[in-house]
Amino acid sequence: MDEDAVFRALADASRRALLDRLYAHNGLTLGQLCEGLQMTRQAVTKHLAILEAANLVASSRRGREKLHFLNPVPIHAIGKRWIAKFQHPTLDALAELKDRLEGEGHD
Repeated sequence: MDEDAVFRALADASRRALLDRLYAHNGLTLGQLCEGLQMTRQAVTKHLAILEAANLVASSRRGREKLHFLNPVPIHAIGKRWIAKFQHPTLDALAELKDRLEGEGHD
């Protein structure tokens, strides 16, 4: 897995929005992905190409339609490597303490 490609793909808000759409409704056509977005069809196509290159989106043909599917595996792998190791009870307790202490000064 090319982690750099995944991070670059996830760095853009428009690409994250496309991933959110595919998470909510997997197997969308380009036209369906474009609905309601403030992007041209060409822009969505370019973003999809970057997501596909990062292996975050896979596509398949169904007749004349090309369907796009979310591939959550690279995100999961990044979560395991870069996020999960920081999810310790001690860190959670320190974050909670920090929030409470910061909140007391702003009454």
